[in-house]
Parts: sequence; structure tokens; C-alpha cells
Amino acid sequence: QVQLVESGGGLVTPGGSLKLSCKASGRVFSNVVMGWYRQAPGNKREFIATITSGGTARYADSVEDRFTISRHNARNTVDLQMDSLKPEDTAVYYCNIFLSGRRSEYDYWGQGTQVTVSP
Repeated sequence: QVQLVESGGGLVTPGGSLKLSCKASGRVFSNVVMGWYRQAPGNKREFIATITSGGTARYADSVEDRFTISRHNARNTVDLQMDSLKPEDTAVYYCNIFLSGRRSEYDYWGQGTQVTVSP
């Protein structure tokens, strides 16, 4: 089993910054892909960013150039630095880890952390 614990959410004004962190524990493989997704009220959960163990990152177009994903392999942690936040970034943010090519067998989610961007 795998446990994911997120932290760092909160309330921020437009243009501000927040950093989300997630720590994985339990049966964590070294080659897992780590990432972040979000879900706003009434919307489906959407992809934000992922990063491989080798450091290759992918971003959604909506956050490219504003968000930065990073990970510390030895500590099994993944962070999401969010800058220039907009009201439309308001959502519950979820940490996710999975094995590429084996996602049906190994795919874990955190409990979510609320991010609210409001004046």
C-alpha cells in the first residue's frame, strides 16, 4: 500500500504564490511518475503536471510558465510551485503517483488540498 500526504494549500490573492508538497510512503517504487491534478467544483479532475524519476516534466497548457513541478527521489516527495495565481486556479489539488504502463495496477492519490485564489 501507498500513502500520499499533501500540504501547502490555502488562500492567496491573485498574482500571489503557493507551494504544494506531497510525501509518499509505503510501497513506493523508484521509477514512479509523480504528479498533480486538480478539480474545481462542477468540473472533472484535470491534469496539471507530472515528473518522471529522471526529471522529465510535463505541464498543462493552462499552467505552463506559471507552475513548476519538482521531486526529491530519495525522500519520495513531489512539490508544485505555483506563481502568478489566478482565480481560475481555485480547486482541490491532488497528488498522484503511478507506474507508467502499469497504471491499472499501481495508481495512488492523496486526499487533496484546497487552493483558493481570491481578492
